[in-house]
Amino acid sequence: MSKPWALPLLLVVMALAYLLPLGTHGLWIPDETRYAQISQDMLLSGNWVSPHFMSLRYFEKPIAGYWMIAIGQALFGDNLFGVRIASVLSTGLSVLLCYLIAHRLWNEPRKRFACALLYMSFTIVAGQAGYANLDPQFTFWVNLSLVALWFALDSASRGQRLLGWAVLGLACGMGFMTKGFLAWALPVLVALPWVLWQKRWRELLTYGPVAIVVAIAVSLPWALAVHAQEPDYWRFFFWHEHIRRFAGDDAQHDAPWWFYLPLLVAFSLPWAALLPSALKQAWQTRRQTQIAFLLLWLLMPLLFFSLSNGKLPTYIMPCLLPLALLLGHTLADRLRLEQGRVLGINGLLNLTLGLAALTALVWLQLKKPLYDHELHNLVLVFIGLIGWIMTNLLQAFRPLQCWTAPAFGSLLLIGVLPAGMPDSLVTNKMPDQFILHHAPELAQTHKLLSNDLGAASALAWRLKRPDVALYNTIGELKYGLAYPDGIQQRVDVDHVQQWMREARQNGSVGVVMRVKGDDELQEIERLPKDGQRYEQGNLVILIFPQGAS
Repeated sequence: MSKPWALPLLLVVMALAYLLPLGTHGLWIPDETRYAQISQDMLLSGNWVSPHFMSLRYFEKPIAGYWMIAIGQALFGDNLFGVRIASVLSTGLSVLLCYLIAHRLWNEPRKRFACALLYMSFTIVAGQAGYANLDPQFTFWVNLSLVALWFALDSASRGQRLLGWAVLGLACGMGFMTKGFLAWALPVLVALPWVLWQKRWRELLTYGPVAIVVAIAVSLPWALAVHAQEPDYWRFFFWHEHIRRFAGDDAQHDAPWWFYLPLLVAFSLPWAALLPSALKQAWQTRRQTQIAFLLLWLLMPLLFFSLSNGKLPTYIMPCLLPLALLLGHTLADRLRLEQGRVLGINGLLNLTLGLAALTALVWLQLKKPLYDHELHNLVLVFIGLIGWIMTNLLQAFRPLQCWTAPAFGSLLLIGVLPAGMPDSLVTNKMPDQFILHHAPELAQTHKLLSNDLGAASALAWRLKRPDVALYNTIGELKYGLAYPDGIQQRVDVDHVQQWMREARQNGSVGVVMRVKGDDELQEIERLPKDGQRYEQGNLVILIFPQGAS
């Protein structure tokens, strides 16, 4: 860990763990298909200013996150690797930030190595690295803003402070263009109490404007451009995505205030048993400036998100880097003192979880099989679970010598688990794979129709045709469908037969239906009966020839 090759070794392990699984499984609905299609739409339309989802206005997020995913597809193609590479890069840069700030905080090789290894092996961090959404990108920009803040506050020279505050502004500007005003709020929540406690508010007043000017310079050109192109963008984005989601009685994903507390424990796997001792040590040393900063970084965003009415698990991902730093700090101290008890307990906890998961899988497979003639997928899951069990067995019985083992078990499990999902789940949650199988037939159709947004976006992305008509479904596209140029893309139950007759006059029609209940069966009943039909799971693909009634 003190050798010059420690960091390159860490980066090689991370690259293998994060990159190799990218193309082994289809796009999950609804997030991955949505972000893949919106970004692809930029490449197809040339509109890099206002986001459009299946050709409809979609103003729930700013633009920069879509830029990154679009660049990935431009460089590597419209494929699974191209869609997900932005998440891998963002997560890898966050790991590097963890390594750098740990070095700045303690200047101990073991601690910086431990902190980075713990962070990259958190199950949620490793999982999100291979998942195409905006959370890894936004987490990186928040991490960069707070790392830059600490470097600025910890610097002695004026030039270093100016650079730190400027990088903070850059990160806030890019974070704002990725996910909104939250990127400005989180650094303030940490910086303000810290400088007041340290009585360094003059420094905040002196250098803070530098960050503000840089943040505005980064984000203002796009903010003005999107306003000129779509005058209603900022009204919708500010009130719908910020005010209503945070404080509205009808906020999406409503959850109690304590929602994130058990999640924080779960997200710290495979290092959860270190939490009590790490938090205890941090509280006992809270008067140390670096520990106080990390506690503020962990707790203030956690408190902010807990007060919000709308909650999603990944909102607290910016809290995980300071958590990894506190855990790595404690772990390295235990190793230095040769106190392996807590590490042994950690291994036993993970071993128990792994054995429980393996037992449950075997029991289910015997009683109510999850896998039906899918030996390859089942073997992959067994490999992941056995790897988790064996690595934690090593830590449980040789805690000081094999303290890194859970990281490799975690990376292996997260790497193989998506590819080992049963076919029933793949079909229902990754419809792009079924669509890809029938892409040649669908590509020859003149019009496309779907009754499910996830399936529709997968269809649009796979065929590079964003103008999929939406059959009796609105969902998150309610705003875009309300525009005059969006109404024509909506097909209700009462008018679907007329729409089909008109569409088939000009060519064949491809339909992707998700059938989960009586309502969807009734929707299918209203369609013509002369189409070619393919079924898998709850998905149905219908190909209707031109001109037939």
